[in-house]
Amino acid sequence: MADEIRALSAQLAQDPQSLVFLRLGEALRRKGQLDSATRVAMNGLERHPHLADAHDLYARILTDKHDYARAFDEWDMAVRIAPNHTGALKGLAFLYFKVGDIAQAETHLEQARKVEPDDPTIDQAFEMMHKGAAPPAPAPTTSTADSSAAASPAAASSTAQAPPGGGFDEARVFAGLEGANEGLLLIDGAGRVLGGSLRDGSGSDVADSVAAYLAGVSQEAARTAKLLGLGAWNGLSAEGQHGNVHLAHPTPEALLLVVRERGTPLGRLAILAQRATSLARRWLEQQ
Repeated sequence: MADEIRALSAQLAQDPQSLVFLRLGEALRRKGQLDSATRVAMNGLERHPHLADAHDLYARILTDKHDYARAFDEWDMAVRIAPNHTGALKGLAFLYFKVGDIAQAETHLEQARKVEPDDPTIDQAFEMMHKGAAPPAPAPTTSTADSSAAASPAAASSTAQAPPGGGFDEARVFAGLEGANEGLLLIDGAGRVLGGSLRDGSGSDVADSVAAYLAGVSQEAARTAKLLGLGAWNGLSAEGQHGNVHLAHPTPEALLLVVRERGTPLGRLAILAQRATSLARRWLEQQ
């Protein structure tokens, strides 16, 4: 464990924007170093405030500190960003049980079971509650491990080359599109990169950082459009000083970002995004 913490700390020091802080914070929490885990989680949240997994990590640390009120706020924020985040749903169920609200606890567990019907810990929690015992505090979700693993170039490469069902085969999704997968980024509601590639002007890979920042944008855009009476939103285009972007949502939770050079007409960008969105939606439906 100590070697793992040292290795993860070194990775985070080299790249403070890396999502490896999720694994480091969890490792520190498991070792009982809650003050250090808190610092790691809060620094991660400052850089990735829209990452549901970061709020989930901080909530688990706060739960270990018996700071249940703040833990509730963090898990509630995680669910607002990613409504199907099972770790946060199970965490809220745990806290509702602690205050005696069994109905709300069961409601949140049922929602978690709809997302992950094969998760044995959910059935275990139901069984414990029916016996009058508090369900176990939630462990990290799979998405946390996936997000932090994506911070490693080797892990990202392995994921990209994985077979269907075990990873995202970018060639199958974006093959035939102008520019292949470069400048295309598909993310889920929790801010995880599902496919594509995105680099800044210097050529550095910024896919993970951008994905984390955009987590929850689809839900926020939908709420804003509803408040303004605009109906469902289909896409958003913007011109930047050094490039143009288009946002679309293949599914209610997934988000597709298309980035092209400054001179690309927004109409052409929207057409490219529409074609990429159709391919991405088809792939997502097959998973």
